[in-house]
Amino acid sequence: QVQLVESGGGLVQPGGSLRLSCATSGFDLDYYAIGWFRQAPGKEREGVSCISARFNSTYYTDSVKGRFTISEDNAKNTVYLQMNSLIPEDTAVYYCATDEFTSITGCSAVVSGKFDFESWGQGTQVVVAS
Repeated sequence: QVQLVESGGGLVQPGGSLRLSCATSGFDLDYYAIGWFRQAPGKEREGVSCISARFNSTYYTDSVKGRFTISEDNAKNTVYLQMNSLIPEDTAVYYCATDEFTSITGCSAVVSGKFDFESWGQGTQVVVAS
């Protein structure tokens, strides 16, 4: 059974940093890509970042490039999203997600805005405010 559990959210001042974690189980992280998504109140879900070990690729949406870094620790079955230089516009619930099709397509679904992933975590709240 595929499971994803996010953690690491919280309240941080503008300019601060947070590291989100996505603990995974029930699948092989070497083959499945993991996407990070966020949804702010009243806004559509947004694909923030993605990592695919199988295709040795990462993806970042333009608004977080240079500030966020995605990584994975296969020994711990965990994917991280290091978020630096946070701004109020980063405030949202952050989710990690995956699907079996990512073993074939890698991060292309996140890049193309197709978020019909089968497995999602419960989300972790990030609030950037002074």
